[in-house]
Amino acid sequence: MSVRLVDGATAATLAQILPVLLLTLAVEVRRNQLHLELSSWLMGAFFLAFGAIETILVLSIDGAVYPFQPFDAASALIIFGVLAILFRLSLSDGPAEQNAIDG
Repeated sequence: MSVRLVDGATAATLAQILPVLLLTLAVEVRRNQLHLELSSWLMGAFFLAFGAIETILVLSIDGAVYPFQPFDAASALIIFGVLAILFRLSLSDGPAEQNAIDG
């Protein structure tokens, strides 16, 4: 049994482009200080959905979501971990923002 959502070339391309778009979005959210207005639940749901989509794309690079190669699974877990770190950082205030709030 093989589960295929997208072809390998499309999955590889999307797996490379989407993290760059996520980083751009995170920078713009911080620059416009939208992270202070958006709820952490909304941002968490977005990062979780993005992580799930990215994980499926990474698993699909060889042409099928299931069965997947062990390295694909390891790569997907690493990417999911990096997204979790990015989510945590997106909710934290930088030193300049913390001084402005305290002062």
